[in-house]
Order: sequence, then C-alpha cells, then structure tokens
Amino acid sequence: MSTVNTTSTVDPSLLASMNGTRGTKSTAQDAQDRFMTLLVTQMKNQDPLNPLDNAQITSQLAQLSTVTGIDKLNETMAAMSGSFKSSQNLQAASMIGHGVVVPGSNVELKDGKSVLGFDLPQNADKIQVMIRDESGALVKTLNFNNMTSGFNSVSWDGKNESGTVAANGNYNFEVSASAADTKLTVTPLSFGLVTSVSFGSQGTMLSISNAGDVAMSDVKQIF
Repeated sequence: MSTVNTTSTVDPSLLASMNGTRGTKSTAQDAQDRFMTLLVTQMKNQDPLNPLDNAQITSQLAQLSTVTGIDKLNETMAAMSGSFKSSQNLQAASMIGHGVVVPGSNVELKDGKSVLGFDLPQNADKIQVMIRDESGALVKTLNFNNMTSGFNSVSWDGKNESGTVAANGNYNFEVSASAADTKLTVTPLSFGLVTSVSFGSQGTMLSISNAGDVAMSDVKQIF
C-alpha cells in the first residue's frame, strides 16, 4: 500500500502562478476606491428620515472626476516631458562639430579672419563695433550704416587701427547703434563651435569654443 504525503501549506510560487500578480493601483484609482467605500458606507448609514441630497452626491462625484482627471493629466505630462528631454538630448549630441550663434561678446581671430554678430531691436542707421583685446585696450573700431532689425553679422579682417594684423586669439567687442539719433539696445552674439554636450540638473548644456558653456535654449542659429 502506497503512502501519500500531505501538507497544510502550499508552495507560494504555485499560488502566484495560479492567481497572478496584482498590479499596483495608481493614485487616482486608489482615491476613487476610497471615495466609493466612504460613499457606500455613508448611504448605508444615512437617516431614512433625512436621506442624502442628490445634488450633494452629484457634486462629490464631479469632484472625484476632476481629481482623477488631473492625476491622469499629470501622468501624461510627465511622460511627454521625459520623451521631450530624450529627444532634446539626441538633438544636442548631433550638434557636436557644428557652428552656432549664441549670446556673447567674444570673437576669435584666426589668421586674419573673424566673424561677430549682434541682434538689433529695429532698423538702425548707424552701428559701431569696438573690438578690444583681453586687457581691455581698443584694437579696432568698425562703423556701419543702415542695417535691418534682427540678426546681423559682420566680419573683421584682424587689422588694428594702424593697419597691422593683430595676433591670433580671443577678443571682446561691444556694439552701439542708433536710429534717427535714438540709441538702441543691442544684443551681442558670438560664433563658436560645439565641442561637447553635457546633461544635468540645469538642463542640456553645450560647450562652445570661444563662448564657454551655454544652455541649448540660448542657441540662436546653427550652421
């Protein structure tokens, strides 16, 4: 006669495979379950002579729907934000090796060639660019007439006031402009090459030659 072994416990892994794993409830679902439990309990224990007001119940259901909708909206926005951040990171990485225009007053001179830019708030009839070396000494003054509003770029051949080509290196510049004798507020812009990209708490940052670290959102033009 064979012997059958019995036990009072069941293998937890067997129960898990038979019953499946319960999913974690979302915040909205958990709030909805608690609300319905409270509402049912309230209705069961209501005073028959003074029943719950239908308008009050409808208002409570509407509030629950609003809370649930906001929670789902937050989840959707969080997912969209993550997707946008990933897309921005990929776009930033593809910019390595490309030239960009960013806010700044630095200009690099290399073998008698340099380019600098500025943003005019409106059309200007007189524009003056003063280029200085790193010590602050004036190297060259450039004068222009009649430029349109928006982004403008000019070149500098590297020659100083005496006509001698200045040494290669980094220089600073400042721009002043006027329209009909009215002084304008001008934003200087620097040209540089994207050498690397970093991702951190401050967002996506580009390391740009001659301009340092600049937020990707500050890039005015890519070329």
